[in-house]
Amino acid sequence: MKKHTLARTVTASTLLSVSLGSVNIALADSPHSVTANIGVVSDYMWRGVSQTQDDPAVQGGLDYAHASGFYAGTWISNVDWGGDDPNYELDVYGGYGGSVNDDFSYDINTIYYAYPDGRDSNFWEVATSGTFKWFTLGLAYTVSGDNDGGLFDDGDIYYHGSFDYDELPYDLAFNLHAGYYDFRYDTVTLDDGFESESADYWNYGASISKEAGDFGTFSLNWDQNNGDPDSPGEYDNDPKFWVGWLKEF
Repeated sequence: MKKHTLARTVTASTLLSVSLGSVNIALADSPHSVTANIGVVSDYMWRGVSQTQDDPAVQGGLDYAHASGFYAGTWISNVDWGGDDPNYELDVYGGYGGSVNDDFSYDINTIYYAYPDGRDSNFWEVATSGTFKWFTLGLAYTVSGDNDGGLFDDGDIYYHGSFDYDELPYDLAFNLHAGYYDFRYDTVTLDDGFESESADYWNYGASISKEAGDFGTFSLNWDQNNGDPDSPGEYDNDPKFWVGWLKEF
């Protein structure tokens, strides 16, 4: 599972949170497109929680899209939850996106988070979101997971919202985001017979980015959560500041 302790994060909140660039290698006038992406971040943050114990990550993937709105892809990143495993995350996803008018768009997708060298870690989500101008609201529902009766098993719901504005001076883009994780199995029974604190938590953050032509896109980011360190999530709720880079080839 995605372990929440730091003593040891389709829809991403923003492009910056997964540090993706894109390379369009589609033929002109074709309804099909294939893109590749690569990025580096100083800390892999996912829904307000570090997946690398505050260390850097190298990430990238491959995507297919059709003019109808259908898309599918895969994405990979190194992770470090402490202990011997897992060492990397491999996501496979697909979905459909479209627009009602110039102001309103929507997306429906599914994603499978796999940790091939981990144990009881894989889980599968379905998600939907809607965007009106600069504002996005959505939720992701965990359909199944390998961690039976624990976090990231079936029935978890993640609610999220964001504000994205890319018309700042000097071609700067700004993102503000927040989310709430409601786990189905959010407590455990302790040795003394009492239940632990709830693992449910809020997360929030902001990003500012700048496109630099052939040098790629750079971002400065802040993420934080209010999770209880004594809950099954073992949260580190200190503010996290990290930088990201992405490159278009």
